[in-house]
Amino acid sequence: MREIISMIVVLSLISGASGLSLAYLKEITAKPIEDQVLFYVQGPAIKNVFAGVDNDPLAERKSFDTPDGPVTVFPAKKGGKLVAVALEAFGVGFGGDIGVIVGFDLSDDTLAGIGVTTLKETPGLGTRVTEPKFQAQFRGLPLDRVGLASKGGSIDAVSGATVSSTGTVMAVSKAVDIYKGLKPQLEGAF
Repeated sequence: MREIISMIVVLSLISGASGLSLAYLKEITAKPIEDQVLFYVQGPAIKNVFAGVDNDPLAERKSFDTPDGPVTVFPAKKGGKLVAVALEAFGVGFGGDIGVIVGFDLSDDTLAGIGVTTLKETPGLGTRVTEPKFQAQFRGLPLDRVGLASKGGSIDAVSGATVSSTGTVMAVSKAVDIYKGLKPQLEGAF
């Protein structure tokens, strides 16, 4: 009986130490992982959306609370004045979630552009949503025209990649909803 109790105690101590080690490791690697995602994933997409801005949107980012959780907003300034913002939203694609950075022009409430951040779609088909021809359809688009042309919107789906196109448009639509909810807070925040 003593052997069973001592075995339980030893296994509990080993499990507890392992759990604490993993929690500590997660804690110390969280910031470097966030920095890598900002620099290598979101950064290129934001640069694609905001060409010719005077500031560093990554460095000036701010987090806002929404009913669905916190959202990071990236500001774009020209001449020190806030002209656009971007945020990331996700839609469901064929191979998983599609992450999209969506830029919004504050002067006329249109899309400044999009940049895909995460994608697990079929190579050669679903990955075509990253091509400039598809993404150019979003630039300058009024917020109420976001949608696939087959459903009354202005975006032509990629041939053979309807699910990926739908997921991308879904992500942009989610970003539009978040932007509309945050817009009153944005002007004074940056």
